[in-house]
Amino acid sequence: MFTKLFKNNNDEAEQIELDESKIPNHIAIIMDGNGRWAKRRHLPRIAGHRQGMDVVREITRAASDLGVKVLTLYAFSTENWKRPDDEVSFLMDLPVKFFNKFVPELIEQNVRVNVMGYVEQLPAKTKKAVLDAMEQTKDNTGMVLNFALNYGSRAEIVTAVKELSRRVAAGSLEVEAIDEQTISRALMTGKLAPYCDPELIIRTSGEERISNFLLWQLAYSELVFTETLWPDYQPANLYQDIKTYQSRDRRFGGVTEEEK
Repeated sequence: MFTKLFKNNNDEAEQIELDESKIPNHIAIIMDGNGRWAKRRHLPRIAGHRQGMDVVREITRAASDLGVKVLTLYAFSTENWKRPDDEVSFLMDLPVKFFNKFVPELIEQNVRVNVMGYVEQLPAKTKKAVLDAMEQTKDNTGMVLNFALNYGSRAEIVTAVKELSRRVAAGSLEVEAIDEQTISRALMTGKLAPYCDPELIIRTSGEERISNFLLWQLAYSELVFTETLWPDYQPANLYQDIKTYQSRDRRFGGVTEEEK
């Protein structure tokens, strides 16, 4: 066990005890609530996105310090293009600003950047920023900071099915050879092996839905929904959500000795 200290809303010191042997290898977060955070402060929605970018920095450092192997952040979905043009334009600028500002810190922390999603469809400046960040951090051997950018799980599955179908048609893959591992390797998370599937998925802002995120990969993920809006989410919230995860009985369809 080890203890994480933090300050509560009354600026008083509190502590959370975590079992270091049960830190999830892969944590995925649906970063939700930026717009509501801004609205409550009578600010434009982009102010919430700007604040949320700084939270990414803090949570990345906290997760890396805990020994998490992969931190996946749902940054922009294939459905988010439906948002107002000015908001989409700002969201496409955020990766440029984030990586320009924080790549040196990520290198210092030995964090490697990965981006999964339909990168080719991104604006040129956004695409360049993410590819440059991946190139600049490719030799880092610590935690993988995996952004889901222009990502949708159903589209991901369709893409994987098409690729496997092409392999079958070409004669390089037998139909009977297709199993769960074959499909997992064909998905965008395949390159994260052996940590393809998140043990813990967190969604901020109080919403309790998955929103087309990692539908295959979450088969045995623990889900934690928190009322905290993403711009207010701090390392202490992450520690508490991991503590919740550690309190769960992960049976993977089996039963415990007590239940037999």
